[in-house]
Amino acid sequence: MTGRAAYRGLARAALVALSLAAAPASPAAALPPLSQERHVNDSLVQARVADLLRRGCPDLDARIIKAFSEARKLKRYALEQGYSEAQIDAFLDSREERRRIYAQADRYMVANGVVNGQPETFCRLGRQEIERKTIAGSLLVAR
Repeated sequence: MTGRAAYRGLARAALVALSLAAAPASPAAALPPLSQERHVNDSLVQARVADLLRRGCPDLDARIIKAFSEARKLKRYALEQGYSEAQIDAFLDSREERRRIYAQADRYMVANGVVNGQPETFCRLGRQEIERKTIAGSLLVAR
């Protein structure tokens, strides 16, 4: 599995899981757009952070199997809440939304002292995320 495929799986898991926690149990028309769900977007940013950290730190790996397992459960839940597969796919496939989420993740990394080309900064933040049990940390494992 490639890094891009792994990220997409992690992103889907995070999106589905967290879009549903904030979504009311009502018809799809009454649901807020996924791009406006703060919890959904924050979670996708954290999934991107986890992906960047594992790529930048040789001591970190992704917990991919867990993410895919959770994604299946959460997708079922999302559908029960009223989001359609088409809505979820459209949001995940949007280049504009992906760029926005990536930019937020980049700002988070910089704000937390990560410097490109300095793996120790990626490792330090990754260990902190794992220790603090953040969303990003839950998607990482130290080697």
